[in-house]
Amino acid sequence: MELRGVWRAALASDELRRTAVEPTYDDSAWSEIEVPGHWRSHPGFTDSDGPVVYRHRYQLAPPEPGRRRWITLDGVFYQADVWLDGAYLGDPEGYFAPHSFDVTALSALDADHVLTVEVTCQPQRSVRGKRSITGVFQHWDAIDRRWNPGGLWRPVQVHDTGPVRLARLRVLTRDADDARAHLLLTARLDSDVRRRVVLRTRVDGQVVAETEHVLATGTNDVGWAVDVDRPQLWWPRALGEQPLTDVVVEVVVDGEPSDRAERRTGCRTVAWNDWILSVNGERLFLKGSNLLPTCAGLADATPDMVRRDVELALDAGLDVLRVHGHIGRPELYDEADRVGLLLIQDFPLSWGYARSVRRQAVDQAREAVDLLGHHPSIALWIGHNDPVAAGVGIEGDSLRSRLRFIAGQQLPTWNKTVLDRWVKRSFERADPTRATVPHSGVLPHLPLLDGTDSHLYFGWYHGDAGDLERLAARLPRLVRFVSELGAQAVPDAADFLDADRWPDLDWEQLAERHGLQKWVFDQHVPPAEFADLDGWRRATQRYQADLLRRQIEALRRLKYRPTGGFCTFCFNDAAPTVSWSVLDHERRPKAGYAALRDACAPLIVTATWPPAIVAPGDPLELDLHVVNDLRHDLAPAVVTATMSWAGGQRSWHYGGDVPADDCVQVGRISTTVPETLGTLRLDLRFTAGETTATSSYATFVIARP
Repeated sequence: MELRGVWRAALASDELRRTAVEPTYDDSAWSEIEVPGHWRSHPGFTDSDGPVVYRHRYQLAPPEPGRRRWITLDGVFYQADVWLDGAYLGDPEGYFAPHSFDVTALSALDADHVLTVEVTCQPQRSVRGKRSITGVFQHWDAIDRRWNPGGLWRPVQVHDTGPVRLARLRVLTRDADDARAHLLLTARLDSDVRRRVVLRTRVDGQVVAETEHVLATGTNDVGWAVDVDRPQLWWPRALGEQPLTDVVVEVVVDGEPSDRAERRTGCRTVAWNDWILSVNGERLFLKGSNLLPTCAGLADATPDMVRRDVELALDAGLDVLRVHGHIGRPELYDEADRVGLLLIQDFPLSWGYARSVRRQAVDQAREAVDLLGHHPSIALWIGHNDPVAAGVGIEGDSLRSRLRFIAGQQLPTWNKTVLDRWVKRSFERADPTRATVPHSGVLPHLPLLDGTDSHLYFGWYHGDAGDLERLAARLPRLVRFVSELGAQAVPDAADFLDADRWPDLDWEQLAERHGLQKWVFDQHVPPAEFADLDGWRRATQRYQADLLRRQIEALRRLKYRPTGGFCTFCFNDAAPTVSWSVLDHERRPKAGYAALRDACAPLIVTATWPPAIVAPGDPLELDLHVVNDLRHDLAPAVVTATMSWAGGQRSWHYGGDVPADDCVQVGRISTTVPETLGTLRLDLRFTAGETTATSSYATFVIARP
């Protein structure tokens, strides 16, 4: 049974800790609160950081002889102390993994019970010394800093098993081809006494293995492997179909089922070669974005809302979402499996952490694999986001901030050098079938000088948008996989911006609660230059859209040479904010969403981005490329380039073949800027049979000073 619905709750105190755990305690004066949920969703706790004591009374007949009873907290944010009928059960920690307790003996005493849970979610006030592994949900720049996600955010369950419980089941696909798939299974079994059991494994309803094991009293970890003959391979949406495979494991004691668990997985093999992904031996250039939580409160996100985000990613032509700095709701992973959307999964470490989190980080990394490892959509684990860049964007572009960033990148640090190595090792031990990156956004440094994926905010924190292309020409290693790029833009759903006060907004509050980085806007789209908020809003969205298109096209022209893909930052907002997203918290698209969709089309024709302004007589040289992500050749093909200005135009024609899954340079335009002042426009059209693609670019001709 699920203990969901109305519970009782009160702010914790020393007095309550002594008395409220007793079954006879009168909690009738406490607030009623919904579980699952977050305590801040209740009007009595809207500004509270807890701890909060939850109580729930339930009735359930004692378990039958030979049966065992368990209470499982599916999701608690972030730590808890748990009592049943006044008896202490334990102190779970970690928001995404379930926590279970054996309550057989207590359940046998009576049918009336009181479950008491004190939930703690301490505010994390330091970007460099956080102590809770909650990722982006606490002290981050795209969710209100004052938000506290504390609460019982998933259901609490009471369930019975036989004498042996299957506490955890991990299913991994080691390798797969048309002839055979090799599955690795690991189970944690909890036995009441020393006994002999049989593990029966079914794949799509067929028994494929029965293995006998001798268990000790308590927990036992058991591993085994099964082969699946002639499997249907799971593919990303760009490469094929997504057949899913049901794996069921039963624990049989004395010929009778004691417990069972089911996982839905997909038979496929993923491999990375210098940041180029291959699935089932087929390489795939990854076009993606960073997915933030659907809502700042995970319990507030409905399954339909989660699935809608996946649909919007597919509509934008994305192959991958990087689940940024958090582990999401189960519906996200189920839907990604179903539609063939790949996921790069971050472990919820974001920015800097205290030394005390190491043990929990190692344990929770293993729990992440237990929870998610069977999902074929997950292609990569990332252990830690921005371990050395903590707070750089928040503090501003000061010399001190820059020096701290450089030192953190090049010198050993506790987070980058020690913590992340432990987390990576934990992932690799639990999941040998996928690659694990210890940290995201770390530049090449001694002793290996290799680096990881790159966060390149040219045109926002650094330089201008075109600097990404110049960096790629000088240091191609830094654009092997760009996992963050972009610029902030003001959303349409922005009631938190008081238009009547323009331009004297409360910029400090907007920075603290809504992530707005005015000091960066002042460099690129200064608010002071606009008469009203709407004009500034449109300008910020145009700036973001142009930056995204320019940088995505640049990376796609480097397809496999050396770039394996990119993820823009970011796809969606989790709360009312001014962020880098292309979809706001109400999922209204900014102009950047259309730019992302157009730049991620399977076939694009591009030109080198022209200068913003030119003068009559200036030389103008533009390289033309066709990027083909389709899995077939396009031949014969023609590219027509037309340059037009007031009163005139000129055209060029190029012909040839475009191979499958490739990028080719089709020609170069070499010309001079005409004498006519005003807009100079370049229109490109690609044609191969019935397949077409178009694009356009513009610059502005001004008189020479």
